[in-house]
Amino acid sequence: MQAATRSRLALACILTTVLIDMIGVGIIVPVLPELLEELTRGSVANAAVIGGYLVFAYASMQFLFSPVLGNLSDRFGRRPILLASLLGLTFDYLMMSIAPFVWYLFIGRIIAGIAGAALATATAYMADITPPHKRTHRFGLIGAAFGLGFIIGPVIGGELGELGPRVPFYAAAALAFSNFLFGLLVLPESLPKANRRKFNIKRANPLGAVAALRQYPSVLWLLAVLFFLQLATQALPTIFSYFTVEVFNFTSSTIGRTLGAFGIGFAFSQAVLAGPLSKGIGEPAIGIVGLLAAAAAFAGIAFSADVYQLYLFIAIGTVSGLAPPAINGLLSRQVPDNSQGELQGAVNAASSLATIIGPLAATQIFSYYSDTSVSGHYFPGAPFIACGVAVVIALLIFAAAAWRFELGHRPSIADYPHVPDLPKPGQLRIAPIEEDNDDNTRRR
Repeated sequence: MQAATRSRLALACILTTVLIDMIGVGIIVPVLPELLEELTRGSVANAAVIGGYLVFAYASMQFLFSPVLGNLSDRFGRRPILLASLLGLTFDYLMMSIAPFVWYLFIGRIIAGIAGAALATATAYMADITPPHKRTHRFGLIGAAFGLGFIIGPVIGGELGELGPRVPFYAAAALAFSNFLFGLLVLPESLPKANRRKFNIKRANPLGAVAALRQYPSVLWLLAVLFFLQLATQALPTIFSYFTVEVFNFTSSTIGRTLGAFGIGFAFSQAVLAGPLSKGIGEPAIGIVGLLAAAAAFAGIAFSADVYQLYLFIAIGTVSGLAPPAINGLLSRQVPDNSQGELQGAVNAASSLATIIGPLAATQIFSYYSDTSVSGHYFPGAPFIACGVAVVIALLIFAAAAWRFELGHRPSIADYPHVPDLPKPGQLRIAPIEEDNDDNTRRR
């Protein structure tokens, strides 16, 4: 099979994996408030607080275990780590679907957090098979698959939610397990044995991962940008359902359709606009445009007086899809190929730390300003103002890093991509692992 054909098939496999995974995640978003109200017999504000703690539990496990999984993928390959994470997500959704008590939901989220390396591993996989100068475009495709899954998932979840708040969780479990089977039968390994490195427990933790990347100063600046951006964007799906129920009386179906519309625009920005714009005006410029759009969208949503204003600023927010692939594209070129898993583990840890703080803070702010007996002021849009401030901080750091390190002209230190051998249809492919002769062995 020609290399170009094998590369396209591997690309299709990993994008399908991300798509199905995100459909499973998006399905549960519209019905989680209703399920929490059912289990707690409380108000939307109380449900929002518990929802924040659920995200906190998930993100805490991601923060602790993402560097472990990233380093393991550098040692044993991307495929087994990706498959293990999909099994973990399957068990999580099953736990949540049968939950008679709230603590069942927490157990499921903890397990999912430990195993939830699907997106980070998929990103490392994409870096393995993509030339450095094309990574912004390819990361944009991952973002588009992410966005497309978030189009389909909430719409399906909203419609299934009309049958009951637990029905979407069964569907999510089925999708996650189907994704596991798909990867088991079709997805090849992307990291060749010669390019793997030994697992070092000292580097397999959040602080160790950051310390190991200190030799690349620009990476630390870009990780800070991603942290503040994720601080805002990770809070959005957590608080949006509660905000629209409280302010606009949205149903689960309306929430799903609204998030689906956002996903369409977000996917378009990442899949269609990010690649060509990165060639035209450069990655730093499109990163700044995306961050500006995010800041404007958050501020506008906070003060939306009717659904038409809400939809306008959601549309503006879709342009923010330009920022993540640009930042990830710049990041991936700052480290060698056999550290891509470690890099993505650090990226996922930064995102998880933001997810620990962001949704918890956003739900607490929402609860405080939605209860006039506590705050004395009714302003449920307050969390979006906080999100806008976080994005502005990310914008300032990114602009400073782009100027200081000349990121638009900085040469890549990554090597050439690997084109994996695909198995025959239905044939299992598990690459054997051999001991490394040299921790710093390079492919060429």
